[in-house]
Amino acid sequence: MSVQAQERPAAVDASKFRMLHTMVRVLDLEKSIDFYTRLLGMNLIRRKDYESGRFTLAFVGYGDESQGAVIELTHNWDQKEPYTIGSGFGHMAIGVPDIYGTCEKLGKEGVKIPRPPGPMKHGGSVIAFIEDPDGYKIELIERKAS
Repeated sequence: MSVQAQERPAAVDASKFRMLHTMVRVLDLEKSIDFYTRLLGMNLIRRKDYESGRFTLAFVGYGDESQGAVIELTHNWDQKEPYTIGSGFGHMAIGVPDIYGTCEKLGKEGVKIPRPPGPMKHGGSVIAFIEDPDGYKIELIERKAS
């Protein structure tokens, strides 16, 4: 049970809820798909153009959407300048088994690593932060295979 649930009851019964996706707006869809698929090993699950709205949605992830959360990449065709990253967005997090090796390979591919791998300041997990082509932060958390 979560700490919040212990303090006060949830407003709704979320027992059957699950995270579906995180959406980010991207300037260059092909560059972003390459980043998430080739460099981070996700799969392009589906992609659809919406001619009347002048945008494309591409969904990437590590498995089928029925089993886990994915990332929705939204490309607005008429956008010419990079998006400003809103103050409400924090980051996405991905568990990786070898954070040092992963960051080394990503760095060789030109991926920005503003926070190199290392232990958290207050102990615990080994983490790093990387940036996707639009500057969105992605936290890598080392998760040993169990």
